[in-house]
Amino acid sequence: MSRESPDEWTAWPAPAKLNLFLRITGRRADGYHLLQTVFRLLDWGDTVRLRVRDDGRIVRHGASVAGVAEADDLAVRAAHLLQKASNTALGADIVVEKRIPAGGGFGGGSSDAATVLVVLDRLWGAGLGADRLAGLGLALGADVPVFVHGRNAWAEGVGEVLQPVDLPPRWYVIADPGVHAPTAALFAAPELTRDAPPATMSDFVSGAPLGNAFEPVLRAREGAVEAAFAALSRIGTPRLTGSGSGCFVEFATRESAEQALAALPAGLTAWVAAGVARSPLQGAIETL
Repeated sequence: MSRESPDEWTAWPAPAKLNLFLRITGRRADGYHLLQTVFRLLDWGDTVRLRVRDDGRIVRHGASVAGVAEADDLAVRAAHLLQKASNTALGADIVVEKRIPAGGGFGGGSSDAATVLVVLDRLWGAGLGADRLAGLGLALGADVPVFVHGRNAWAEGVGEVLQPVDLPPRWYVIADPGVHAPTAALFAAPELTRDAPPATMSDFVSGAPLGNAFEPVLRAREGAVEAAFAALSRIGTPRLTGSGSGCFVEFATRESAEQALAALPAGLTAWVAAGVARSPLQGAIETL
């Protein structure tokens, strides 16, 4: 693909996700946990700004992301990974405008990385395509492939075995308890259920309560998460996303979600987001 304006910044969506349930069904020999979940993409998230460089450098601009060093930033690492895989001499300037809370289970870092992979694949003319990009992204995090493919999905394995699913329109009241959930420590928690019986797609479609393995662990350990669940319980049935600490309640209409949001206590950080059938990144990339 031609680079008609290599010195111009372009802006790209990096949407958040919810895990509509999350079960741990076992453990691999290498220690990684086997999961089952459904990823739901949202119309809300970060914005990644990119500009192609001709000197091969990958440079992050702006303040550090939640105290993350530039070398450890998933967006920066994604650019380096793609640069090596595509053998390009080009580089990129990167700015991430954060809205997704870090450590909330909304997939912010993974989505930022996926956006960098998908967009730079086009801007650099690499042409690796979604499957190869998803494979690269898996080295950065198990959530990256779903953002690369840009579809709601039933996921298994460590979260990378994806089967697209069609989900009905839904709106979500989302709450951020303000706690950075330590994913590694939660996976190591002795009280975590690691041998749940596998669920089926029929279980999910029928509305069976499949739960989130991390919910009881995090609610017992973090008072702010328990308080958020108590507040959300006034408007519906709250659920945890990912390994937390973010939580949400699902609604059939935007109006009912907005009414529920207005009924929450003022001290809780909460907002409404819509579930989408297709990542906003996919629509944006088609404009190139």
